[in-house]
Amino acid sequence: MSIVVKNMLRKFNLYDLTTHEDREEIDREIEKKTGKNCDAGAKELSEEEFKKIVRKILNREEEREAAYA
Repeated sequence: MSIVVKNMLRKFNLYDLTTHEDREEIDREIEKKTGKNCDAGAKELSEEEFKKIVRKILNREEEREAAYA
C-alpha cells in the first residue's frame, strides 16, 4: 500500500473514511490512470483528481453495501 496515498488521505481528512481494501483499490486506480506505480502516480495527480478517485471508490463501496441490504 502506498505511503504517499495514505499521507494524501490524511492531508485531506479522508483516511478515516477508507478501509484497507479501499486504499488498495485507490492505489490500483491511480496506477491505472497514470500508468505508474501508485507512489509516483499519486504525486502527479492534482488534489481534485485524487479526491475524484477516492469518491469513486467510496461510492462503489456504498453501492455494494446497498445491494446486500
